[in-house]
Amino acid sequence: MTYTLLKFFHILGAILIGGGLIGVWLSDLRSRQLRELPQFSEAVRNIAVFYDGVVVPGAVLLLISGTWLIIEQFGGWNFINIPWLAGMVFLFAFEFIEGNTVTRLYFMRLRRLTKEAIHTGGFTAELERIRSESIPAFTHFLDLPILFLIIALGTIKPETWTLFIVGTGTALLVAAVLTIYIPKLYPWGTEAKSII
Repeated sequence: MTYTLLKFFHILGAILIGGGLIGVWLSDLRSRQLRELPQFSEAVRNIAVFYDGVVVPGAVLLLISGTWLIIEQFGGWNFINIPWLAGMVFLFAFEFIEGNTVTRLYFMRLRRLTKEAIHTGGFTAELERIRSESIPAFTHFLDLPILFLIIALGTIKPETWTLFIVGTGTALLVAAVLTIYIPKLYPWGTEAKSII
């Protein structure tokens, strides 16, 4: 019975993270399309709602249930010898740390600067500058490909590191392409003003 409940909570956590990250991704994409401050502010607020209200609870569920499952079913640290499981743990740990540092701090700063822009009555130079930063965009665009790789590892359960290595390379490539392409599609700052 314990295993069944842990598995249920683990799947529920994965669903929450997936749904939340898709919501964050779509809200971020929408915010890049908007040039009216009130609508932009709403899109940025939606990013925080999806992140704090869906992604974080899902991550906590995954962390607790996954740790418990590893201790009970795989003998604790023995998971290191199982490529698919070690890969999942490594990628989750990476995403958990990166998501709560680079990406989360970026979106918190974006939200704060958006509130300040609302008070001043227009987009500020600092808001436009932060919106064009590449590293937070890259880590944000990396979230979904890494999640898809984690799910692939847990579903396929390969006995070698090939899927992990190829999948990680593909996730990094997808994130890099999106980091280059999306800002060009919806430019900010002086470039954006010349288009409008």
